[in-house]
Amino acid sequence: MSRNLLRSALTAGLVLAAAAPAAVPASAAPAPLSHVRIAEHFDADAGRTPENVAMGPDGTAYVTFAKARQLAAISPRGAVRILATLPEPADGGVRTPVLNFPLTVGVVRAHDGTLYFLYATGTADLTGVWRLRPGGRPQRIAALPANGLPNGLALDPRTGTLYVTDSVLGTIWSVPAAGGTPTAWSTAPELASTGFLGANGLRIRGGALWVTNLDKGTVLRIPVLPGGRAGVVGTRATGLAGIDDFAFTGRGDELLAALNGSSEVALVRSDGSHSVVLTAADGLQNPTSVALRGDTVYVLSAAYLSARPDPTLVLARFDG
Repeated sequence: MSRNLLRSALTAGLVLAAAAPAAVPASAAPAPLSHVRIAEHFDADAGRTPENVAMGPDGTAYVTFAKARQLAAISPRGAVRILATLPEPADGGVRTPVLNFPLTVGVVRAHDGTLYFLYATGTADLTGVWRLRPGGRPQRIAALPANGLPNGLALDPRTGTLYVTDSVLGTIWSVPAAGGTPTAWSTAPELASTGFLGANGLRIRGGALWVTNLDKGTVLRIPVLPGGRAGVVGTRATGLAGIDDFAFTGRGDELLAALNGSSEVALVRSDGSHSVVLTAADGLQNPTSVALRGDTVYVLSAAYLSARPDPTLVLARFDG
């Protein structure tokens, strides 16, 4: 998709998000982040637009480069190693819903070092959940609908279940980590888009799935009921236009969320109020994901809409 078309689509999504329920006003409280710096610049011309991140125990960041169709490992010293480049679809990915280019999306890491990640191509032969074992080759372990856009990914190690948000179909899929047929775990209306992208970021916390909706600017909580069924959706925060992925801070249900369109990171408190803690002045260009390891915050910016794209990894210290 051309930058102008993507800009128009995202703008439409953010305008529609303004129709969401009234939010708790953003707070002007002091930011809990310090020592903010740009740690890495990525090559936009090579398609290295970082989309999602999973942290390893040694501080390695496992990152999907969306437009390059790649999965990479970034060492604590900043060395970038490409772990896999996925095959390009025969049609170039022009049928990928909404975006019209193939992209690697959500990624999680299991305790044994296995990486699970998502690939969206608009074609039935490639779209789905992929797995990369240490020293192995990437393989698709579950097919997902070609007319959807798998985006966020979470792993429940207790049940061996992967959960996937579909931003176009407004669905959360469940997939066995061993591979197999996906099940539509939830198709609640709160997950639907209003014209661009709906259900997006995804985390598991406290016996529930936490999900963002980019178009509606919301943070949702869906309990996992006995037997693994989805419970009733609760809205935990609103007014977060363009919200993408997020990470919990460790203080109750507080989280840090990437706001893609406005190039900001927001601190969302347990009561649903929020304040902006990072902006474009800190080096953000369309941030897509946030991770927290110890007191270090990792923010990936894909720079999808920038006139001078500069995809980055921004680091900060969490002083909470």
